[in-house]
Amino acid sequence: MEIEVNGEQVFYGTGSGHADNNAQAILFLHGAAMDHTVWVMPARYFARHGYQVIAPDLPGHGKSTGTPLTSISAIRDWILALQNALTLSSSSLVGHSMGSLACFATAASHPRRVDKLALLGTAAPMPVSDGMLGAAMDNHHAAIDMSNTWSHSAAGKLGSSGQPGNWNLNTGMRLMERAADGVLATDLSACNEFEAAEFGQVADTATLIIAGSDDQMTPLRSGLKVAAAISDSQSVVLDGCGHSMLSEQPNAVLDALALFLTN
Repeated sequence: MEIEVNGEQVFYGTGSGHADNNAQAILFLHGAAMDHTVWVMPARYFARHGYQVIAPDLPGHGKSTGTPLTSISAIRDWILALQNALTLSSSSLVGHSMGSLACFATAASHPRRVDKLALLGTAAPMPVSDGMLGAAMDNHHAAIDMSNTWSHSAAGKLGSSGQPGNWNLNTGMRLMERAADGVLATDLSACNEFEAAEFGQVADTATLIIAGSDDQMTPLRSGLKVAAAISDSQSVVLDGCGHSMLSEQPNAVLDALALFLTN
């Protein structure tokens, strides 16, 4: 599906669903240099259970036009503009990595626009190593190599996957290689410059934190620290899982989201 937001075309997946206009909406936000395809499994599940699913490609990512947004606050404002374009007064927000920061920022500053909040592989702040950021700014493949390698657990690096026939490392690499020059650098810079205090705290929004025990990008302790700062929160820890939890343990992620979002 496509819709115009701020003068640019935005592509979004619907999980191949056909929800009615009054159905509850769930908006899925991908991470750095990724696109809507990381959400295929949960998008299809919730679409088939009557939810309105919106899994967009952020500007300059995937099939969406425009240039990548340079800050988390800009992505936050874009989420609100997308909701307005879809005539959604509110929706649940599910975000992974960079997407989790944008969802957090939206809930913190515009709580009435967020029904429930799910943050996957999150940390606030979310610092990026100088080496990876520098390589990304030079459009050097080393940035992809570092990000992709650090995003997977030891088992994930060896090929273990919750999706039969998939090779996690190759899938992650090819997905980031599809991004245009400058996209990864812009996204990583937005994560690196994020300051949670700038947006305040998530107050009364029911929140789920899903964290991987072996996450090297957003370590478990960082995700649990975010959970501790949100009054109405619950946490699910995926044992032996890295940052790329949507490919390493897709069934466990879906189980946690389904339990949280449908109750």
